[in-house]
Amino acid sequence: MQNFDYMTPTRLIFGKGVISKLPEVMSGFGKKILLTYGGGSIKNSGLYDSVRELLADFEIYELSGIQPNPKYDPSVLDGVRICKEKGIDVILAVGGGSVLDCSKAIAAGAEYDGDPWDLISYKVRAESALPIVDIITLAATGSEYDCGGVISRTETNDKIGYMDPHLYPAVSLLDPTYTYTVSKKQTAAGCADAMNHIMEQYFCEDSTQLGDGFMEAGLRSLMINTRKCLDNPEDYTARAEMMLACTYGCNGIYSLGNSYSGWPCHGMEHALSAYYDITHGEGLAIITPEWMKHILSEKTVDRFVKYGVNVFGIDSTLDRFEIAEKAISETYKFFESIGIPMHLREVGIDESRIDEMAHHVAENEGLEEAWVPLTEKDIAEIFRASL
Repeated sequence: MQNFDYMTPTRLIFGKGVISKLPEVMSGFGKKILLTYGGGSIKNSGLYDSVRELLADFEIYELSGIQPNPKYDPSVLDGVRICKEKGIDVILAVGGGSVLDCSKAIAAGAEYDGDPWDLISYKVRAESALPIVDIITLAATGSEYDCGGVISRTETNDKIGYMDPHLYPAVSLLDPTYTYTVSKKQTAAGCADAMNHIMEQYFCEDSTQLGDGFMEAGLRSLMINTRKCLDNPEDYTARAEMMLACTYGCNGIYSLGNSYSGWPCHGMEHALSAYYDITHGEGLAIITPEWMKHILSEKTVDRFVKYGVNVFGIDSTLDRFEIAEKAISETYKFFESIGIPMHLREVGIDESRIDEMAHHVAENEGLEEAWVPLTEKDIAEIFRASL
C-alpha cells in the first residue's frame, strides 16, 4: 500500500429537495453571487427560477452559455472579469461538470492579478480562490467532490486538467431528481466518463483489496443503474445511486493507497475533444477498449483477470488471457449497449489529424510515466484502432 495524504473538505448535501437549504448555505459566504450555468436546460426545468426565488435577498450577477468542454475564452475570462468588477463573494455553479469546472478556473483567476492561464497551465500556483457552491444536474464528472477541472483553449488545441486544493467546492447540493431530464445520450456518456474515472484508478501497479472491492462495486453499480435510468429516466433510486457513484469518481477515495496509473485514457481523450470538441464520455468509451487491447501483456493480464471475474462475472477457471480478452470485449459491448458510438469516425474524427494529436498527447500528457508507458507511436496506434 502506498502512503497518502488525503482530505476532502466539501460538504455534500444529498437528496430530494435539498435546494431548500440554498439560502442558509449561501449566507455564510457573502451577498454578491456569480451565478454560472450553461444553456437553457436549467430555465426549461424551472431550476433557474427556483434558485432566483430562493436567493431573492442576494445580489446576483450571471454568466451563462458555458459550453461542454468549457472554454478559456470567453467563459473563464468573462467570469474572472465579472468577479473582479463586481466584487463577487461566492460563485454558484448550476449545471453539469463543465459549468463547475469552468467556475473553478474562474474562482482561482478572480484572486490572481495576472493571466488566469498562468494558473491553469501551472506556471503559477494559486494562493487563494473564491468559494464555490454547486447544484449538479448531470451525473458524470465528479467535479462536485474534487479539486480539479478541465479547461479547453481552442486556439492552441489545449485541454488541460487543472487541479488545486483551493478549488474544492465548499458545498455541493445533489438532488437526483434534477437528472431526470438528462437525455439518453448524456446519461450514457456520463456513465462512461464515471466508469473510466474508476478504471483509470483500478489499472495500476499497486492496489488494495479494499480499494479494488470499492471500485469493482462502483463499476457494477454504474452499469446496472445506467441501464435502469435509460429504461425509466425517473427511477429515483437508480438516478441517486448513479449520481453517488459518479460523485466518488475523481476525489481519490476509490483508490486510497494505490499507486498512480497516469490516467492514460483521459490523457488521450483530451486531445480528441480539444481538436474535435466531441462529448468527453463518448471519446473515453471509444478509446478505452482499444487501450486495453494495446496494453494486454504478461505484465497486465492478472489485473484484467481480476477485473473480468469481479466486474463481469467471467468464469475464473478459464485461461488468463481468455478471461482478459472476454473482459475487454464485455467492456466494449456494455458501452455499445447503452447507445454510445464506438468508433471515432462516428463522432466525426478521421485519419487526417491522428499523428498530430498523438504528438500533442505525447508532448503534453506525460504518458511515458503511465502504468504501461505510452509513446507517441503507441498513442497513434490506439487512435487508429479506434477509428
